[in-house]
Order: sequence, then structure tokens, then C-alpha cells
Amino acid sequence: MRARRKQPDVPVPDSPWSEIVPGLWMGGHEYTGRSGEPEFAVVHDEFDLVLTLLRLPGHGPAPGVEHHVWPIPDGPLDGTQLTGVMRLARTAAEALDEGRRVLVRCYHGYNRSGLVVAHALVLAGRTSNEAIRLIRSRRSPWALHNELFVEYLGAGLATARLLEELAE
Repeated sequence: MRARRKQPDVPVPDSPWSEIVPGLWMGGHEYTGRSGEPEFAVVHDEFDLVLTLLRLPGHGPAPGVEHHVWPIPDGPLDGTQLTGVMRLARTAAEALDEGRRVLVRCYHGYNRSGLVVAHALVLAGRTSNEAIRLIRSRRSPWALHNELFVEYLGAGLATARLLEELAE
């Protein structure tokens, strides 16, 4: 089973979400179920905070769960979009410090969610390379296969944002 038409060699994840560090989860809206068929990942009340980078109707979370939505493409981001990514990462890091359970999700839980989770890990003291390695080991080797997002993390999101704003 494969992901979107644009990237036919990228497999659909085998779980709806994966714990990257205690309390911080990364996931998506679709995964391969036990039957080998695609299933939708619907969030109920498993998490205290859900950060969504691609919103699909009917995928939750349950009423009463704090939910932030910031739709971004799985491609080049402008300064405003990068500012939103940094805000979500800060929100995730603060929630973790408070002992809350956090899910960051996009379509498959590889790139957009990986960008936010990696930046949250950088805010918590890891290097970008450490964050990327940790995400790939816990979620999937396919996590952060968007090389542009890896470049953003290597430069630092604040620097990437400034460069994008200068280019606009």
C-alpha cells in the first residue's frame, strides 16, 4: 500500500500515531490496519492537545479536547506558514512541560507533523539532527523525507522564516 500519487514509493504508516518522547505523539489521518487495508485514524480523547496540520472532517478530536489547526502544504512554506509551525511547536513543548499528552498530525504523520515535532524537540534542547534521528527511529524511516523540511530544521526555523520573507 502506498501513499499519495506524488510520492508513490512512500508507504502508508502501519500505525495511526507513534510516541516520539514520553507524552509527544506524531501521527496522521490514515494508516494500514491489521487487515492490510487502509483505515482512518480518528482521535477521540486519547490526547489532551491535538495539533493538526491537515484537517479532514470526521477525524476528531472529541469535544473538549484542545485542538489547534494550522493547514500547511507538504512543500515550500512562506514566512507566515513557518511562523505558525513555530507557534505550534512552542505550544507542544509547553504542553509537554505541563505533563499533557500531545498529538501532532498531518496526512500520514511523516513530514508536516515531523517538522513541528522536530522543532518542539529542538526547543527542548535537542539538536535538529538528534530530533530527526529520534523521529525516524520512533515513527518511520520515511518521517521527514521532505528534504526541504530537513533543510529548514538544519538552518533553524527562525532563520528559514527570515529567508522566506526576504524572498517574498
